[in-house]
This record gives sequence, C-alpha cells and structure tokens, in this order.
Amino acid sequence: MASYKGTYSNEQSLNFVIPIIVILFLGVIYIMTQRADSGFVSFILIGVAALTMFYWIRFIKKLTKDKKPSYTQVREQETKNWVYDLIKGNNEFVFVAEVPGPEDKITVRLIDGILYIRGTAGFSKEVPIEGANEMQIFDFKYRNGVLTLRIK
Repeated sequence: MASYKGTYSNEQSLNFVIPIIVILFLGVIYIMTQRADSGFVSFILIGVAALTMFYWIRFIKKLTKDKKPSYTQVREQETKNWVYDLIKGNNEFVFVAEVPGPEDKITVRLIDGILYIRGTAGFSKEVPIEGANEMQIFDFKYRNGVLTLRIK
C-alpha cells in the first residue's frame, strides 16, 4: 500500500487565490470601461482598483508565509537543554530540576530505579537513578519552578 508523503503548503493555496483576484480585477476594469461616461472618473476608479488589488495580494502573501511559532522553538530548546542535579548522600538521593507548571499539575513517580517526571506544556522526562530500585520518594517540594525530591 502506497502512502502519500507530500505536504500541503500555504504556497499552493496562494497559487490558487492570486489568479482569482487578478480575474476579478480584470472584470472590474472591464465593467468600468463599459460604463465610461467620463474618461477621467473611470481612469481614477481603475487606478484605485489596481492599488486595492496590489494591497490585497501583498496582504495575502504575508498571511500565508510559513513560519514556526516562536513558543515551539523555545519549548524545543528548553527540553533539549534540560539539566538536573542528582546529589548522592548516605542512603539517600536529592534530585533538583526545573519543571514547568503549577505544583498541582506535576506528577513524580519512582519505579524500578527510574524517576518519571511530568509537568505542564507536554513536559515529560525519565531519569534513571542507579541504586534506587528499593527506594521511595520521601519528600516533595516545588517552589518557583524548581522541583526538589528526597529519595530514601
């Protein structure tokens, strides 16, 4: 079974809309020249119609430019550069990291030595902790975007 891997861009729709605008403009010019009682007035109306057409074509091109929203670029950058501190003590670990979201939207689980962290805006991380197979999360603190866990 074949699959279609092409993408649909705004450029394709723009190639359809602009000829329609040009045809409408030519129709307006034709109608104006047929009703030309006064040559000067029809000349001004044709000029106004031409300026209007050029304005709308430029406006439509601006609307259809493909660009990524800035928030996705920032979010991708934040998840790539996400760092955490794992401090190993006597029979315990202290985990510190920045996690997005209010405290009630953050979930943390420690299962078989892997720490699962979920925040808001699709934030999700898995951190393996060596030697924490039998340990549990003892203390949970979240303040000003910083998550602090004590694992014993």
